[in-house]
Order: sequence, then structure tokens, then C-alpha cells
Amino acid sequence: MNTGFTFSSFVEFLNERWSDVVDLTVQHLTVVAISLVIAMALGVLIGVAVWNRPISRATALTAAGIAITIPSLALLALLSPLLGLGWGPTIVALVFYSLLPIIRNTVVGLREVPADVVESARGMGMGRIRIMVTTQLPIAWPVIITGVRVAAQLTIGIAAIAAYVAGPGLGQYIFTGLSSIGSKNAINYALTGTVAVIVLALLVDGAFILIARYTTSRGLRA
Repeated sequence: MNTGFTFSSFVEFLNERWSDVVDLTVQHLTVVAISLVIAMALGVLIGVAVWNRPISRATALTAAGIAITIPSLALLALLSPLLGLGWGPTIVALVFYSLLPIIRNTVVGLREVPADVVESARGMGMGRIRIMVTTQLPIAWPVIITGVRVAAQLTIGIAAIAAYVAGPGLGQYIFTGLSSIGSKNAINYALTGTVAVIVLALLVDGAFILIARYTTSRGLRA
């Protein structure tokens, strides 16, 4: 059996499985989006809670930094007995790895808000929560969204590895190809999954550039 890769065979492979590739891409994007929304809510809340408390800030950033060093395959293997296979462990793992850049950038963004701006808002009679919501967070937003953008790229890659625990997305094609090396379509499976992940990462990164541009106050744009 001829298992050599040719461009024509790759095109034929894509034509035959195009609907499957689209379906897996949608799954991949969906699990990343869900995880980012959860991670953003948690990360921003943690950042807001600790940004001006040195001990709490150092603890949160250190814990998130240590957490991100855990190998993704090991974490997924630990989560699967507790959450089963598929979406559950995948979402938990992606949220887990997304927290560091979001918490870190929330803290950095809030600490960069000029003190005189906060004092002016306080002098206008605003309370602490109102100052945070109407002044500090909007000013810190460009830095925060950059952290979310970094987290998005991180989760797109890790979501592919989640196929190890039957997670959704393009990793299924990558793992299928790697587990069937020597068969006719092994390279086609692996290449399709890998290229699709790269293209998806580039598209999502471009989307975040646009989101950052159109959600940042004109006066804060570089």
C-alpha cells in the first residue's frame, strides 16, 4: 500500500471530509469561547480583588503561574476520572490555563491607572465600586483584552491536546493521524488538523485585534 503524501491526495481527502472538518472547527471554537468567557469572568474578578493588596496579589499570581506549568496531558488525565471524557475536562483545563494571563494583565492594567484620575473621581463623590466600573476598568481595558488575547491563543493549542480525553475539536484529526502512522491517510488527518488549528488561531487573533480596537475608548488608543 502506498502511504506517501501527495498534494492531490490531500486535496481529495479534504473534499471528502470537508463537512467533518467544518464541524470539528466549530466544536473547537465553541469550547475555546466557553472557556474564555468563564476564565475572563474569574480572572478579572480575581484581578480586581487583589490588584492593590500586595500579599494577595503575589499569592494569586504565584498560584496561577505554578498552575500553568502543569503539563496539559497530566492535568487532563487527572480530570478525566472526576469529570469523565469530552467537554467537561476540556473546559476545566482550558479555564485553568487561561487564568494567569488574564489575572496578570488585569492587575497590571489597574495598577497603571493614574492615581490622580482615581482621586478626581473620588472627589466627584463616586464610591469605590463605581470608580472601578466607570473609570479604572475602562482605562485598564486595553491591557486586560491583551491578556484575554494571549489566553485565547493558549487555549486553542491546548484544546487540540484535549482530544486525548475525547475532547471536542480538531485535535481528533491530529490524534487520529498520529495513532495511525503508516496508513494511507495518516498524514492527511494530522496535517488537516494541524493546519486548521493554525488558521483558526490566526483568525481568532485577528478578531481580538478588532475587538480591542472597537471596544477601547478613542482617547486610549495608541
